[in-house]
Amino acid sequence: MTLIQKIYGDLRGDKAIWLIVALLGIFSVLIVYSAVGSHAYRAQDGNTTYFLVRQIIFISLGLALTYICYQLHYMQYQRFAPLLLFITVPLLMYTLFFGIEEHGATRWFAIPWINKTFQTSDFAKIALILYVARSLSLKQEVIKDLKSAFLPIIAPIIFVCALIAPDDLSTAALLFVTCLLMMFIGRVSMKYIGLLMLLGLVAFGIILLVGNYFPELVRIETWQSRMHSFFNPAADNFQVNESKVAIANGEWFGVGPGKSLQRNILPYAYADFIFAIICEEYGLTGGIFILGLYLWLLFRCIVMVTKCPKTFGAILAMGLCLNIVINAFTNMAVAVQLVPATGLNLPLVSMGGTSIIFTCISLGVILSVSKFVEEAHYDNLKLAKIEQRDANSF
Repeated sequence: MTLIQKIYGDLRGDKAIWLIVALLGIFSVLIVYSAVGSHAYRAQDGNTTYFLVRQIIFISLGLALTYICYQLHYMQYQRFAPLLLFITVPLLMYTLFFGIEEHGATRWFAIPWINKTFQTSDFAKIALILYVARSLSLKQEVIKDLKSAFLPIIAPIIFVCALIAPDDLSTAALLFVTCLLMMFIGRVSMKYIGLLMLLGLVAFGIILLVGNYFPELVRIETWQSRMHSFFNPAADNFQVNESKVAIANGEWFGVGPGKSLQRNILPYAYADFIFAIICEEYGLTGGIFILGLYLWLLFRCIVMVTKCPKTFGAILAMGLCLNIVINAFTNMAVAVQLVPATGLNLPLVSMGGTSIIFTCISLGVILSVSKFVEEAHYDNLKLAKIEQRDANSF
């Protein structure tokens, strides 16, 4: 028995999800090494090996965190949720006003003493999903009451998303939709879900109003430019046009790994538009394969949630899964111009640091829930066998 077989045999939880995580991680290293060419010449004098090693380090660190989070019983996360949300709000406020600006957006928080940055919205997504799952599970008996639905659930969603939106509208919208779906799964009354949607629109209107007076705080011009490019096909949309060229070049089976031409032309080929490079090098077959992995993840989580005996675990796993899968689908949709450009990356595939780490943490929590579901299933089988044996003894 090889070491890999032994490790795989010792893992608990949904083995399909473990396999999906491994495949996405491996594919990430391969495609980032290929797609980072032109960026390497600008940032590291052509040293693509630097980005290869960097990606391997982050994927390895992410997988280690996945394993650590998987080992922790998922009910422990319920205890952390209020504290994480308490930390999130001041972090987002600080980032909004004093964060590090990169690529025209202020989304990064500088960690003192180590001269490293991380994207606070990635932390906020997990914190809010944990908190919403906790609130929904603890208030199942009174969830149809306005006071119980508004203060602990609706208000935090609006507040956190409103803090993210000025510099990262796409992430705020993604998180808002995820929370809406969590409320629906948590059996919240439709009138309160409608109230959340209405308040979300009001908050967005206020953000637009603030942006008119303080344009340095809200990226209104970027939003307008992206919407104009999307609704006007004749407009010059360099990124999307080059993305479609890359996909067309790939045809069914691609030009081959490392042979992409558009990676040297397409901006952010290693991040926002990495799906186009996947389709160019591996063809439509490769693109469908990656799409299939995310669909498989969604399917496995749905199956797991239907078997989960605890409300918190079911809502938490589904919320984290939806956040990853919707993000992935949106990234792919941008590459083929089904939606306006968003700036969202492809989870666990695009080059990154913070995004990989927090995606892996999310997957670790999902696997922790699946481990509990598996153990509960085995316990039920043992109990059924004991009851059957006792019945036969009489």
